[in-house]
Amino acid sequence: MTNFKQIFLSGWLAAALLVAARAAETRGAVSAKVRALKITVLSTMLADGDELGEWGFAALVEADGRRLLFDTGAKPEVVLKNLQTLNLAVGDVSDVVLSHWHSDHVGGLMTLRREVMAAARPALGRAHVAAGFFDSRRGTPPGVELNPMIRMKAEYAATGGQWEVHAKPVELYPSVWLTGPVPRKYPERNWSGTTQVKTADGWREDVIADDLALVVDTTEGLVIVTGCGHAGVINIIEYARAVVRPARVHALIGGLHLFKASEATLAWTAGKLREWGVDHFMGCHCTGIETVYRFRGELGLDRKHCVVGAVGAGFELGRGLDPRAIAR
Repeated sequence: MTNFKQIFLSGWLAAALLVAARAAETRGAVSAKVRALKITVLSTMLADGDELGEWGFAALVEADGRRLLFDTGAKPEVVLKNLQTLNLAVGDVSDVVLSHWHSDHVGGLMTLRREVMAAARPALGRAHVAAGFFDSRRGTPPGVELNPMIRMKAEYAATGGQWEVHAKPVELYPSVWLTGPVPRKYPERNWSGTTQVKTADGWREDVIADDLALVVDTTEGLVIVTGCGHAGVINIIEYARAVVRPARVHALIGGLHLFKASEATLAWTAGKLREWGVDHFMGCHCTGIETVYRFRGELGLDRKHCVVGAVGAGFELGRGLDPRAIAR
């Protein structure tokens, strides 16, 4: 009986230690913060030098040695050409994140995938999207499918590409998160309202529920990258602070779809942003030039910390924003 007790206690202790070790590992993974981060804009309207501008968005994100592509621009060749001009490569990038289904964020996917897979088949071979991304959409007149991703889903899979559909937040790499669909706590209506989506209950207004953002938890605070921010920048940040940690927003980069926003909307948005504190802001794509300048004043930032995004511009942890010449 004594031997049995010893064996039982030894086994129980070993199991307990294993659970404790795994819990410690989990806590360590959660508490670890990204120490090296660089973001380079590859598609937006403003271009500097030999790069090409367009109504679209894409950015290369490098975090602690891991690299991902966030969105792929609008026209098939633009991001590819801008990569070449900027002397950047994505042959070692496995993951591509598509912020939502709109064509100005997914248009370069197949061109990039086919270009890089010839030399490195895994390159851009895993695409991350939020739930609802592949839902059917229609406009006026009805009967015409508006969602290009329904066709592109099969095209991408035919190259060996894998789709990852996220219905909730996911930690893609240590301290690098995708929000998945963002709850709409505040009524930030920053979409056209002219498109409908097919649901289980029939056709409904498309509120672009598949809109997601990238959240990097750094040693200086949260860095958030958005494509269009159709979920609303305040909804996105509040959700990011709830899911990841309630930290200061060290940098906000990407499109916020506020170029048509009213004075009241801009004032409300700036007021909410002030509550969390924003250290750096680069407004790209659909943010609106006037919106950037408005936020510069209302957030108490200067031209080194709040700029209009341009192709080739970027952000680096510890160095801040690099707007290049055109937006300096």
